[in-house]
Amino acid sequence: MKDIFKKLAPKSVRYQRTSLVVYVLLRTLVLLTLVRGLFLRNYETVFFCVLTLVLMFVPSFLEKKLKVELPETLEIIILLFIFAAEILGELNSFYVRVPHWDTALHTINGFLCAAVGFALVDLLNRSDRFSLKLSPLYLAVTAFCFSMTIGVLWEFAEYGADNLLHTDMQKDTVVREIYSVETDPTRSNRVMAYRNIGDVILVYEDGTQEALGVGGYLDIGLRDTMKDLIVNFIGAVVFCSIGYFYAKQGWNDRFMARFVPRRREGDELPAGAPGDGTTE
Repeated sequence: MKDIFKKLAPKSVRYQRTSLVVYVLLRTLVLLTLVRGLFLRNYETVFFCVLTLVLMFVPSFLEKKLKVELPETLEIIILLFIFAAEILGELNSFYVRVPHWDTALHTINGFLCAAVGFALVDLLNRSDRFSLKLSPLYLAVTAFCFSMTIGVLWEFAEYGADNLLHTDMQKDTVVREIYSVETDPTRSNRVMAYRNIGDVILVYEDGTQEALGVGGYLDIGLRDTMKDLIVNFIGAVVFCSIGYFYAKQGWNDRFMARFVPRRREGDELPAGAPGDGTTE
């Protein structure tokens, strides 16, 4: 049975017991959800399950293409993140049912993307085939910019899906007060304040009205987008701060080893070479 599990798992986790168990368990849950979706003819569920299975192969694909080894901790977090975002978040409505679920995932995303960005530049720093040798500060800044760019691109994707596919990936936020110059009758850029808002009433073209009963004004996506970018920023800053001291002084090497991919065994730089991870 153990050999069968090893064949099912991607190459990167075949000989790491913890990540092997996590991968097989999550993949089994996704396959069961996919089969259930097929029986119920719920093709949206089938789509998200297929997408999840594809994404779970991405770490293994990157290892092969980049010739690196992903740390077990990083790989497990990536797998759990994919499952939490697609299966729990989208299909089981955790984004709506569980408070701050989306916020937690975006924070983790900022942290993980910073780790990936840090690793990509760090590998170039360590390679003799490239002349790129960034200082610890520039290494941290580059990783931070990489993480924030991924976060912004994701928000673009959410905005595009909401407008083109009529989804609601940019979740609405209920607020009790708004400030706007749009309703200023004098058109003089004066801010009009509306406080203690209790509900939203829709007035249709035929004159009929409908109260939504949401308890306030519906902010359509703006606050959700800004909140996502802010927590992505926090996650990126946390990792890049640690990465800076690691690159500068070799500080907290055990922590970084759990998140920063390394070259495969036999392809490392010789000990003492610039960027070999030892303290100069």
